[in-house]
Formats: sequence, C-alpha cells, structure tokens
Amino acid sequence: MNTNDSLHRLEELTNVYLDELSGFSEEQLTRKSNDEEWSLGQMYVHLIQSAMFMQIRNIELCMSSSGEESTLTGEKTEAGKAIFAQGSFPPVRIHVPPSPQYTPAQPKDKEQIVEGLHKVLQRMKEIEPALTKLSLSQTVSHPHFGALNGKEWFLLVEMHYRHHLLQKDRLKKNLEDVVRK
Repeated sequence: MNTNDSLHRLEELTNVYLDELSGFSEEQLTRKSNDEEWSLGQMYVHLIQSAMFMQIRNIELCMSSSGEESTLTGEKTEAGKAIFAQGSFPPVRIHVPPSPQYTPAQPKDKEQIVEGLHKVLQRMKEIEPALTKLSLSQTVSHPHFGALNGKEWFLLVEMHYRHHLLQKDRLKKNLEDVVRK
C-alpha cells in the first residue's frame, strides 16, 4: 500500500471511530468489564497516544538527519516482515498485562478523544507529502518489528487503527451484554 492510500484509509477509519464514539455515553466509554480489560475510552486513548508519541514521533526521527534514536542500519524482525508483507497485523488479540507504563488512562471526556483523533489525522496529512523525499535507509527500531523506516512507521498508524476495530467490536459487545443482563 502506498502512503496516500494509507492516509485515505486512516481518514475513513478515523470517521468510523468518531461515528461510533458519538453513540456512547461518557459512562459507557469508561466502563470496564473486568480489571484485565480496557474500557472503550482507554482503547481510544491508546490509539491516539500510540500514533502521536510512538509512530509519528518515529516518523519525525526518520525525517531528521540528526535523529539521535535513528540508525542507518538495522533489520526488521520476522514479525515485522510478516505484517508488512500481509499489510496488516494478524487478527489475534494481543494481551499485555496491566501496568502503569502501558495501560492508558481513562479519557477526561469525549472531547479529548475527538480532538486527539483529529490531531493524529491532521499531523498525518502534514507528514504524508514529505515522505517522498525520505531516505528508506533511515530507520528507528520498533520493540517487536525491528528497524522500520519513516514510510513503514506511517503505514503502521493505519494498520494499528484497523487492528483495534476488533477490540472496539468486542468491547462494544461487552457493553451490550451488560445492558441485556
């Protein structure tokens, strides 16, 4: 997939997330079915924070010729090669035990989520045209996928949003089950 197609799909996914968000009350957004599960609001916060503070940050490092965390060498892991060959994350649930470092905070309100999703999309629209001038040899390491260049980090944002549709649907079903009980 090229970056323009990825950006278009990200825009569509952002609209899906925003449309669904409007149907949830603030209480539903923060409701958790158990201590191990995230709320819908936490999932939204995770998408925004991952994009802004990991993926976009690393795109910017790849774009910076003096990026201290970037390298001119490095390899993708087998998992990294697989997701880019497939164009998506595998459709499996990834469970990370709750921790202060990884578990996202509950959102303050819906407006925080709306603003965050718009901010991610706006930043991606600003970055996309510059990717044509980017050296593919400038990489930043992902903890699981290995060395990714700026274009790959860019594509990862849309893949990540798409992957979390499964979680959104599962959490939404959990809410519906609670209402039926």
